[in-house]
Amino acid sequence: VFGKDITLLLILNNLASDHKTVKVDMSASTVLYTRRTVAEILKATTSVELGSKQGKHIRLKIPYSYYGKYLTTDKRIQVTALCEVMHRNGIKLLVEKTIILEDTNIIIKIPRRVVVNKTVTLEISYANPLPEPVSRCILLVTLMNQQVKIHLAQLAPRERSKIYFEFTPRRAGPLQLQVDFSCDKFSHVKGFVTIAVAPA
Repeated sequence: VFGKDITLLLILNNLASDHKTVKVDMSASTVLYTRRTVAEILKATTSVELGSKQGKHIRLKIPYSYYGKYLTTDKRIQVTALCEVMHRNGIKLLVEKTIILEDTNIIIKIPRRVVVNKTVTLEISYANPLPEPVSRCILLVTLMNQQVKIHLAQLAPRERSKIYFEFTPRRAGPLQLQVDFSCDKFSHVKGFVTIAVAPA
């Protein structure tokens, strides 16, 4: 989840009966959805001794403080591990994983029944998932082809807050509500909901 430390596990298994030494070069970078690198955030090298038919785990931790300021709105981190068996015919194996960090920031609560020409109150809750305060918070609410920009108070680390939003639907059928939350440390955290509007 965005704002938390990331822990990954690399599992190495020696399927042969002879002893092996494996050198592992690990790196992590923030990337765009096109896989273009934005910034390298971690580099580590380790060596693992594997006995006959033995398996071992290598734990890799990426703290939020390493990736936070380099993350784009795509919220993607590419992790690679180059594993090299250290002997004459050294076999190399490249393992890659792209992590897409989830947002759990926006929660939209709508009444059970929404009817044409009756005022509805929605509850929109938003959060700061980071271990540091955020300021210049803005909520952009898009509904019925109109946008409302709401300036919010700053949020303490890991704080959740909520606002109430009123509107009156003018026609029956599905209505799309979009919420976009931005602040000085991250931007464009989105929430969507489709509201079923019943006839009067």
